[in-house]
Amino acid sequence: MNSGQFIMQRSALAGVEAVAAHSGRAFARHTHDQFGIGVMRLGAQVSHSGRGQVEAGPGHVITVNPGEVHDGAPIGGGMRAWQMLYLDRDIVAHAAADLIANGHQYEFEHPARDQPDLASDVMALYAHATTGAAPLACDALLLRVLAQAHSPYAQHARQDSPANQGAPAAIRHARALIDDDPAAALTLADLASASGLSRYQTLRAFARATGLTPHAYQVQRRLLLTRSLIRLGMPLADAAAASGFADQSHMTRLFVRTYGVSPGRYAICWS
Repeated sequence: MNSGQFIMQRSALAGVEAVAAHSGRAFARHTHDQFGIGVMRLGAQVSHSGRGQVEAGPGHVITVNPGEVHDGAPIGGGMRAWQMLYLDRDIVAHAAADLIANGHQYEFEHPARDQPDLASDVMALYAHATTGAAPLACDALLLRVLAQAHSPYAQHARQDSPANQGAPAAIRHARALIDDDPAAALTLADLASASGLSRYQTLRAFARATGLTPHAYQVQRRLLLTRSLIRLGMPLADAAAASGFADQSHMTRLFVRTYGVSPGRYAICWS
């Protein structure tokens, strides 16, 4: 794998994306709408997550929950390599139904951990997903991975998204305004009106509750919308316009900066 390369591989498992990367890039804070679990193969990185500041080295399992704000940078300015599986929420909910108590939601427990047995199973599941192994083998491995990685202290399920949990009610109203229509040309005054706060209060409370400014949060929601539209087969220019970006070039720059892979490459894996 060449320096700075991101490879999105075709996955034989429905609702599962497979990404292999070798990069020295530092990623700014962003979110995913999927569960992510993978293994650091080379080098090390430091990252901030909703579960604290962590470091991950070779062989460590790394995870992210849906809606969790996180970033990542190589330690010492070098390269690091990792392989990740991104799992749609309904795939995890169905597979993990027997693992969680009534009224609770599934969550990964550790953002980074040296757990060799789990790392081995994650890499085996990655190989199965990218080579088209028998469904029975994939189902068994996925369940084993989820059983080892889940948190027994996951919060009770709520109607709002995991990213909203713990946020003040006023800010949940502002977030909902963005979530309901990420492409809308909202102003800070619009968010303040929805939250019942002043613009300055809204700006500070939003960043404190989410880890992102309102604009950064809106960009993340637009990128997630773009991904879903691409997966449905929408042409890139149309997906960019429908998601509220100025043009396809603008969308592409932000997409690559956030995910390390171009929208065109992402589309190929879903065609």
